[in-house]
Amino acid sequence: MTEKEARAKWAEAYEKARFRQDPEKYMTVSSEPVPPLCGPSDVEIDYEADLGYPGQFPYTRGIHPNLYRGKLWTMRQFAGFGTAKDTNERYKYLLANGQTGLSVAFDLPTLMGYDSDSPFSEGEVGKCGVAIACLDDMKVLFDGIPMGEVSTSMTINGPAAVIWAFYIAAAEAQGVPSEKLGAPPRTIS
Repeated sequence: MTEKEARAKWAEAYEKARFRQDPEKYMTVSSEPVPPLCGPSDVEIDYEADLGYPGQFPYTRGIHPNLYRGKLWTMRQFAGFGTAKDTNERYKYLLANGQTGLSVAFDLPTLMGYDSDSPFSEGEVGKCGVAIACLDDMKVLFDGIPMGEVSTSMTINGPAAVIWAFYIAAAEAQGVPSEKLGAPPRTIS
């Protein structure tokens, strides 16, 4: 079937389809209309400059030259609760059971930049994530986890610079230089 025939068949089915709202109202967040279909004839593309090859700039097809045929994507569970010690135990369990990276869930006081002993933290410490208020907390969180070999993502806003500094310092305390952070993940037991 040619592209023209396939598009005609699609258009016929599209006209009969049900919509949640008027199809003309589908817009991007920038108020640009979203066409119902884009195919090869709708797009002018310079393959080399716009799409490129896997593992090469502009990385539109991923960072690996063999896509994910040699390495699966990193498996992470967003995890964190209670104290740094509690969460460290959970991370070790997850890594021993197939997880290949870590994703730190911080508690609300940490997300807001409060210490655990702040009056504003009352009732929230360690509830929806791990409480990290100082460098020692971060060291405990990653104790026994090879930070240069297990990649970590962290979702944090305001105190991100301080949390990142804690993370780098904790890695350095393990003998892992900052340029080694984010290394290809591995499973530990």
